[in-house]
Amino acid sequence: MKTKLIKILAPIALISLTACGQTPVSQANAAPSSAAKHAAPVQGKVGEALKARLEKIYESQGLKVISVSETPIQGIYEVVVSGKQIIYTDAKGDYMFVGDLIDVNTRKSLTDERAADLNKIDFASLPLDKAIKEVRGNGKLKVAVFSDPDCPYCKRLEHEFEKMTDITIYNFMMPIPSLHPDAARKAEILWCQPNPTQAWTDWMRKGQFPSGKANCDNPVAETTSLGEQFGFNGTPTLVFPNGRSQSGYSPMPHLKKIIEDNQK
Repeated sequence: MKTKLIKILAPIALISLTACGQTPVSQANAAPSSAAKHAAPVQGKVGEALKARLEKIYESQGLKVISVSETPIQGIYEVVVSGKQIIYTDAKGDYMFVGDLIDVNTRKSLTDERAADLNKIDFASLPLDKAIKEVRGNGKLKVAVFSDPDCPYCKRLEHEFEKMTDITIYNFMMPIPSLHPDAARKAEILWCQPNPTQAWTDWMRKGQFPSGKANCDNPVAETTSLGEQFGFNGTPTLVFPNGRSQSGYSPMPHLKKIIEDNQK
């Protein structure tokens, strides 16, 4: 979901969702293409002029230009503005567009790749003790998931995880009350079970919910807040050890390849 600021700057056509919430599916997890790597910060008059012009035009909205970089297209510049949003302009800042810049040869979105770099998360800093942990096989592969117990796409993702071996999955509870009013209650009850992992997989993969109430201290509010701080507004959102993230459900074998490609 784009910020209010970007909605004002230009209209956006949303692609179909495979996540619960307002977040389009992001494939920003692939390794950067050669074209993306060639982008370089713009020094001197062009960068300074673009920064000054855009900040003046959108002064009432509090827009700040974080960086101006070249793109593979001559005369088109990437501008990162407040909220780490990416827009593109000509050298004078007379024209602007918001959307995906696609490398036709590799069929990759350079915009998604840059967004992934800008929004990297320190996987090692995640409070893994506040996640429902499942180890399958030797647990070699790692992935963290911000999930809602009533999100149908989260459940579809869990069915895909069930097909995998040698992976460790850290599920952080992130119920979305506006979509699923009962999700927070369910998340708390699942956490408070004697075996949260078993309770979680029984519910998400088999539809078997435990009886009882939430009768323990739980981190659901904290992990929900953490996801919001990261800017996540849809579930499931996957976070990989290399710091990249992806919103939305992916089927096997694509899911496995994404996780394998983003370990380091």
